[in-house]
Amino acid sequence: MLTIHAADELRHTWDDPAPVKDGAVVVEGARVAATGSLADLQERFPGARVRRWPGVLGPALVHEGPLPEAPTPRERVHAVLKLGAVAVLEEYAGTAELRAAAERNDVVVLASAARRPAVLQTGRADLAVFDETGACVATVCAGRLVHRRR
Repeated sequence: MLTIHAADELRHTWDDPAPVKDGAVVVEGARVAATGSLADLQERFPGARVRRWPGVLGPALVHEGPLPEAPTPRERVHAVLKLGAVAVLEEYAGTAELRAAAERNDVVVLASAARRPAVLQTGRADLAVFDETGACVATVCAGRLVHRRR
């Protein structure tokens, strides 16, 4: 099933010098199938489900600090997803329970923060949408919508 995630603006990286107005990302399974303007992608992929988000769509983040406090490891991982991140640093996911919760939710555990998040064709579909206040509106992790603000 194809899903098009669209927003007021698409940035392939958060410092993208040429963002796409009314941009979108086509997600097929866990991968990015295409990026571009919403109009072009709807023409290329007729029948795809469209999710329209207010704000700026770009790569999901790497959470670089301790995971938020919560009663369970699953809730701690979910709190990270609500922030627009789909990766955490290994040093902050030090328990077997946290690593297992991250794995079950397709959250990547990284040895270092050297990874530069980007939206790339055929890359893993890890996306986040932020509104004008910087609040996370939606998070897509490995192609699955895992958070949306109501």
